[in-house]
Order: sequence, then structure tokens, then C-alpha cells
Amino acid sequence: MTDTPSLPEGYEISTDSSRVDAERVHRWLSTDAYWALGRPREKQDRAIEGSLNFGVYDTASGEQVAYARAVTDRATFAWLCDVYVDPSVRGKGVGTALVTAVREEVRSYGVRRVLLATHDAHGVYEKIGFAPLARPDHWMVLLFEQ
Repeated sequence: MTDTPSLPEGYEISTDSSRVDAERVHRWLSTDAYWALGRPREKQDRAIEGSLNFGVYDTASGEQVAYARAVTDRATFAWLCDVYVDPSVRGKGVGTALVTAVREEVRSYGVRRVLLATHDAHGVYEKIGFAPLARPDHWMVLLFEQ
């Protein structure tokens, strides 16, 4: 694991759910995130409500530029999901700093395991310590038709 990356100057991370721009997050995810294309707004709002939310905000304008959430019992397990960085700030280290903040927050609860699924961002997550499942044969999934 490399050193903890810092957020670029001019941005701040908050876990205050009242700051989340739910409309923007829904637009990002439902139109531009392969895992959530077409997700209904009501479903996204419920997901936000039931999660530990992280937003990255431009300190000058207050505009939200990135989002992530963790589904967690705040004791033993967390699932990192819906990580999204606005295209206008990609490549600045915002996403890596955001995921690091999630990692550190759930670590502070004593969580032992954080899972995530990604199709194309393995390198981003590997930089902060994520690795492929050591024993994928121990894991199972139950999928429901949507």
C-alpha cells in the first residue's frame, strides 16, 4: 500500500449526507456509470439514505464533484460502491483521495473487510490496498431479476 494520497487543493471531503447533491449523483450514475445505467431516482435516493455517504466538494463554489458510498454495519463489514468522479476533475487524484477517505472511515469502526466490484478501475483501488479475492471460491452471490 502506498502513502495516503491527499485531496488536491481547493477540494474537501464530507460525510455529511445533507450535502449530497442527490439529483447530480443520480444523473451521474444513471446516465454514465455502467453499473447503474437507468437506475430510478427513487432507488438511488433509498441507497443514499441507507448508506454512509462521501462527497467531494469544490471549496470555492460548494459544487459536488465526486461521490462514493459505503454500505456497512459499522462493525465488521463494508461494501464500497457507487464511486463516481465528475469527468471535469478526473486525473487530479480526487478519486484516489475519496476512496482513501472511505477506507480510513470504515477502518476507524474496526471493520475487517471492505469489498467492491469494478470492471475497469482495478489500478485505482490497488493503489490504496485493495486486491483480488484470495479465495473467490468461498464467496457466493444471490441475484434477483430486476
